[in-house]
Amino acid sequence: MQHNSQEQQVLISIRQIIRATDIYSRKLSKEVGLTAPQLLILQAIKELGAVSISKLSENVSLSQATVTNIIDRLESRSLVDRHRSTQDKRVVHATLTDAGLYKVSEAPTPIQNTFSKRYAELADWERAMIVAALQRVAAMMNAEEIDASPVLHVGTAIDQAATN
Repeated sequence: MQHNSQEQQVLISIRQIIRATDIYSRKLSKEVGLTAPQLLILQAIKELGAVSISKLSENVSLSQATVTNIIDRLESRSLVDRHRSTQDKRVVHATLTDAGLYKVSEAPTPIQNTFSKRYAELADWERAMIVAALQRVAAMMNAEEIDASPVLHVGTAIDQAATN
């Protein structure tokens, strides 16, 4: 019975994490009309300045194809502009428009900021245990190879494709 109870506790904790990210995602969508990956891209462009898709992709830990799709949507909403590099015409840089900069400034604080602050306060051994345990859970769910960024966002693959 103890084994089953621990398993249920793990599943409840996973569900709580999913719900917390879902609540944040809904708040972000309602308040500024962005998905978490869109906000992540806008924030990275703000931080990096005019940036190539490959460097942006590396910075946010998402595939170039995913970043390109998100940039397409942000550009269609006039939040991002693309410009050819003056040094290398093959390279395209993304920059924020004034509207994109405004969206970033209006967005609620990302849920992972609170997590990051609390995570940093833990002892090294606690952080290492959390990483190991969560990597094991991801492996148990056959999720190790799923394209994911260090931003907490919830939605099905179809929902994400439609809103990115």
